[in-house]
Amino acid sequence: LVDYMKDLERAKTYASQVDKKPVWSKLGKAQLEEKCPADAIESYINAEDPSDYVAVCAEARDAEIWTELIPYLLMARKTIQENVLDTELIYAYAKTNRLTDLEKFVNGPNVANIQGIGDRCFDEALYNAAKIIFTSINNNSKLALCHIHLEEYRDAVAAAGKANNVSTWKAVCFACLRAGEFRLASQCGLEVIKYPDHLDEVVSYYSDLGHFTHLVSLFEQGLGLEDAHIGIFTELGILYTKHVPEKVMEHCKVFFSKLNVSKVVRACERARLFSPAVYLYMQNKEFDNAVKIMMERAPAFEHELFLDAIVKVRNAEIMYKAVQFYLSMHPNQFTRLMEVMEPHVDHSRVVNQLRRTGDWALQLGQTYMQNVQGANLSAVNEALNELYIEDEDYESLRKSIDRFNNYNMIALAQKLSSHELLEFRRISAYVYRQNKKWNQSIELSKNDRMWKDCIDTANESADSEIIENLLRFFCETSEKECFCAALYTCYAHVSPDVALELGWINGYHNYIMPFFIQTFKHTADRLKALEAKTKPKTEEKAENEIAGTYGGLNGFNSGMLMIGNGGMDTMAPIMPHQGGIDMSGFGVPNGVYPQGALPNMGMGM
Repeated sequence: LVDYMKDLERAKTYASQVDKKPVWSKLGKAQLEEKCPADAIESYINAEDPSDYVAVCAEARDAEIWTELIPYLLMARKTIQENVLDTELIYAYAKTNRLTDLEKFVNGPNVANIQGIGDRCFDEALYNAAKIIFTSINNNSKLALCHIHLEEYRDAVAAAGKANNVSTWKAVCFACLRAGEFRLASQCGLEVIKYPDHLDEVVSYYSDLGHFTHLVSLFEQGLGLEDAHIGIFTELGILYTKHVPEKVMEHCKVFFSKLNVSKVVRACERARLFSPAVYLYMQNKEFDNAVKIMMERAPAFEHELFLDAIVKVRNAEIMYKAVQFYLSMHPNQFTRLMEVMEPHVDHSRVVNQLRRTGDWALQLGQTYMQNVQGANLSAVNEALNELYIEDEDYESLRKSIDRFNNYNMIALAQKLSSHELLEFRRISAYVYRQNKKWNQSIELSKNDRMWKDCIDTANESADSEIIENLLRFFCETSEKECFCAALYTCYAHVSPDVALELGWINGYHNYIMPFFIQTFKHTADRLKALEAKTKPKTEEKAENEIAGTYGGLNGFNSGMLMIGNGGMDTMAPIMPHQGGIDMSGFGVPNGVYPQGALPNMGMGM
């Protein structure tokens, strides 16, 4: 029936009539070969023959006859302990949703590949069965995923807590987030953001779903973690720049030491939050960048903060840009800026910069230039002198010229020589006078009838020719009083014959009289002093002088006798005293002179 006729129905009927195990076994094998797994399983059960369990399991799997397979597997387990049997039985329970039997089996003794069958069930979306299987082997990571698919989010969080690995926490967090379970998502998220490498993924996932408020809240909670790292503080700062800009400055001030400054600064600049960016640059000692932002972005400018930063910049060129910035944007505070930068800038360069900007800039910088004029720089002096001329402030100009001489004096004198105001022309004459340009100075003073200036300049020149020309000028212009004053002032440099000549020719006898009185008085005093110097000295005074001379040579005060100092033959020569009595005999022992030596009693005139 089986081998030759291939009539399985008649064979089945025959096996039922005979009801012998070998027959059923023979029939089951034939049915299995003919792809009738359900009938084959029934025959094998009747035969209690598990020998072909591998083929039976394979055919049942292909035919998906799990309900029929379970009795066969239970029968086979009675005599055979094989991994395949236990594994297929678990799978059959899972496929038939016999979860109670499944749980009982996996918790009992078995040799099944539990992990493998659990993964198989999970992959085939048999999540309830997989949950039971993974629970039995404490695979909490996969168990959490099963809970997620079964929308058992609280259980998923609990399982993730037992698994305690970042990938599980992340999967549960994202699943809760998709399901709108924000509190559970936050709970998982706190565990994820402990790991710096996963921060960006969390931020991206929240942001893609549009849950910005919950994302910010998550990181705010993360600040309180015991192992909160720099990435949490930095990422929260970046999130604030995007979603809660009013909190950025406070966050930067409180947590500056825990921020990745470069990242937060870039985020602030992208969000156009320039004040926090300036603060971060200042705290990070990047003063150049802080100053640049304040100059380029008006909302970020703070005057006092700018002054604090500008003196600490490394690139000096920024200081000169700051000068131009204040001239353009904050002219009223320019003086204060220059007070701060005064020790750090080249004043000549600043003055040239003010000139290029315009006359108004020079006027604006006048106070600054007055403060630094003590350095006596040519550019500063000339700029201030120009301002004084423009303001017609001749008093300040005169003080500047007197105190600071480093400027183009001749150019200034030429410029002032044609000025419409008298005082400035006088200053021109004064500058010529300082440069010993006596003739130019006197000519200017003559043109303005500044006779006193003419006289003072001539006297200072000490040039007799210049003084004589001035005296003749006064005679020609009939300035009698000035002629007299010039004689008096320039007395030391005027020749009496010139004064007498001019006085006689012009009839200025009364005006030259004071000069001659003074001349005679001076001459008399000089003669008197000369006579006093050349007057013969008295005898007593001459003797004292001679005694002092001898005493000083080798006399009484030397402590040495003449004999011991070379004898009579080496006596020091007598030094006659000019203009007095010859006392050569003074001091000769016992009044005895050597033979042929007589005292000279003549008067020395």
